[in-house]
Amino acid sequence: MKRAILTGASSGIGAAIAGELLMLDYEVYGFGRSFPESPEENYLSALLPGVPSDRLANFHAVRFDLTKTGALAERVREIRKEGRISLLVNNAGVGYFGLHEELSPAMLHEMVTVNLEVPMLLCRLLLRDLKETGGHIIELSSVTARKSSPHGCAYGATKAALTAFSGSLFDEVRKYGVRVTCIHPDMTKSNFYRSADFGPEEAADCSLSPEDVAAAVRCVLTARDGLVVSDMTLLPQKHRIARKNQKK
Repeated sequence: MKRAILTGASSGIGAAIAGELLMLDYEVYGFGRSFPESPEENYLSALLPGVPSDRLANFHAVRFDLTKTGALAERVREIRKEGRISLLVNNAGVGYFGLHEELSPAMLHEMVTVNLEVPMLLCRLLLRDLKETGGHIIELSSVTARKSSPHGCAYGATKAALTAFSGSLFDEVRKYGVRVTCIHPDMTKSNFYRSADFGPEEAADCSLSPEDVAAAVRCVLTARDGLVVSDMTLLPQKHRIARKNQKK
């Protein structure tokens, strides 16, 4: 059985990806900040609907604050002792939006750490495993990586850096059989925008669902040997956002 590390697995896109990986017969170590101390089967059944109970046993909830990078490195080393990792999905992300002058230093630090430093660190820790297994790295970036993002310029900058890192890393490791994919989703229905004054439009053709992104991950992972989907952008048919606390 192949083994995967997935960050941001406790809700939204991450939980949907975890479900897909379990159905693809991966053993998944899902990192998340909001897991209960000891997730029970009924909790996991609600988090990962549609996944048979025998496959739920292959999901390991790792309750962790990713900003603690020193402890993160040690936790990953412990997981690697149990077997080599063949898939890394860097899904966790933090976004604070508004005028740049109004963002606190703590907000900027958290975005840079979670959105960029953590993916770089995990790639560095796992590359030997991934070379040995002919493994795969999937980075969840954002459409904001490739366009101007007023009121989100720091967030967009971290995602642009992640996209650049992903492309260069693939060129570095492709000769070893390691695949690297960078996925750029547009606005997706989740709690990601809970602190912003805007969010995804409810209409199905105006925003993405977590399941849409998870399906893209499945597509990438099931491509034939020798084919690498290095870059993917996911857009809803219509471009529309919803402003909060405003009458329609």
